[in-house]
Amino acid sequence: MCAGRNVVPGEAEGRPGDEALGKNRWRKLLKASRASISLQQRISEARALNDALRALALPSTVCAYVPFGTEPGSIAWLDLLRGAGARVLLPVIPPEPGPLHWAEYTGTASLAPGRLRGVLEPTGPLLGPEVLGEAGLVLLPALAVDRSGVRLGRGAGYYDRSLPHVRPGASLTAVVRDDELVDRLPAEPHDVLMTAALTPGLGLVTLRES
Repeated sequence: MCAGRNVVPGEAEGRPGDEALGKNRWRKLLKASRASISLQQRISEARALNDALRALALPSTVCAYVPFGTEPGSIAWLDLLRGAGARVLLPVIPPEPGPLHWAEYTGTASLAPGRLRGVLEPTGPLLGPEVLGEAGLVLLPALAVDRSGVRLGRGAGYYDRSLPHVRPGASLTAVVRDDELVDRLPAEPHDVLMTAALTPGLGLVTLRES
């Protein structure tokens, strides 16, 4: 949790479900709140998220990502997933806008800076977007997610283009802080709904029937 604060627009700028704020307004407010989070809190949250992952029954293949900046989580969860026996796939951003490619995570030595500044990507053989369909669990970065499963990303659209490849029944899990799980977000027709949220304090929260 974020030092006892509610990061979503609500107290002074309308209720969290006020769609007039728009996605860009939400992004601005959430990014500003994340920028105020201390390093100590981030470390504590990362440990809590690792504990929550340890409690899950993992599928044979997990699609994850390397957290960067103020995103909750840490690179340590990749080794945790791999150590539990899961094949871990990480996204590789394509040169042109489109669905993500993927490559297997085989340890920290297999990571290198990617196309986006500050983002680490795997350096192994590239797998096509369709490999996402092999994952039983997909961990997704998000600025926020609501109770109906609407996810707010950073706006680049890579995941929006990728998620149609997900197989039926896979767990689509947005990783957010406790107060970034909100009642309602602006939704668009192309949004693929999440089935769960993973937060440091609440653990795994089911958002809707998968």
